[in-house]
Amino acid sequence: MTAPLHDTGPAGAGAGPVADGAPAKAIEGRSPWRIAWTRLKRDKFALAGGAVVLLLVLVAILAPVIVGLLGHPPNEYHEELIDPLSSTPKGSWGGIDSDFLFGAEPVNGRDVFSRVVYGARVSLLVAFLSAVVAVVIGTVFGIVAGYFGGWIDAVVSRVMDLLLAFPQLLFIIALVSVVPNSLWGLTGSGVRMAVLIAVIGFFGWPYVGRIVRGQTLSLREREYVEAARSLGAGRLYILFRELLPNLVAPITVYATLMIPTNVLTEAALSFLGAGVKPPTASWGQMLSKAVTTYESDPMFMIIPGLAIFVTVLAFNLFGDGVRDALDPKGSR
Repeated sequence: MTAPLHDTGPAGAGAGPVADGAPAKAIEGRSPWRIAWTRLKRDKFALAGGAVVLLLVLVAILAPVIVGLLGHPPNEYHEELIDPLSSTPKGSWGGIDSDFLFGAEPVNGRDVFSRVVYGARVSLLVAFLSAVVAVVIGTVFGIVAGYFGGWIDAVVSRVMDLLLAFPQLLFIIALVSVVPNSLWGLTGSGVRMAVLIAVIGFFGWPYVGRIVRGQTLSLREREYVEAARSLGAGRLYILFRELLPNLVAPITVYATLMIPTNVLTEAALSFLGAGVKPPTASWGQMLSKAVTTYESDPMFMIIPGLAIFVTVLAFNLFGDGVRDALDPKGSR
């Protein structure tokens, strides 16, 4: 009798053929999040966007340290750097040199680098916290409307339609004009930031709510939900222990794509004068001031504009990559 070509290992082990007596390699299971991370690592643009996002977050957190090492206090005037005839910085490229890395601000000579760094704090803080507000409210109302259906779904859906049709920018501008200087223990720009976070988040939750509601409608009839219901699980248990974990992926994707929109909204409101109060640094506020001097000092408009562009592009690239990684039907 001839010997077998391959050693099949112990009977019933299912390990497959093994050459030269080497032990069979066990098949390792992978969680959905590990699969998503593997797919995300293949997307170089998403990784680049994520790296820029991480860098921006570090810059915002470490703004005092960075400015202390490379710049000047953001509200410190340097009028000796300004040409008294044109009110623009002396020298070329808006006064850029080794001491003022991004040049000086027209009229008063404040350090543009320092104001861009501190402006990142305002933009990212408003964008992140307003996205958190929108995700929390939208998730709760969306999952409740999708699971219970009936009149609850009808009421929540009509409220979402109403908020989506509401003129958000006009409402914020009108609200900021009547907000007192002291509110909720905050003063000055702190009040403005709190109002921006609350209003942007409140008007952003219907977008999240629609996505969560649609996903809940398709999940509430799945076998594991029916099994939990048949075993006597309560509604809250089913909502937050069975349905919510399966909604994390679409919620995460939409949150990453919502943040750049919030950055643009904050910049637009600051440009229109409804953002943080001077002298607090803001990218939109810098663009608004640059309108009067862009012909004689274009760098003062280009630099904060590039900061907004790079931030939004990085978040969009990262968000697209996360969406593709979490989509099991994606081609990557």
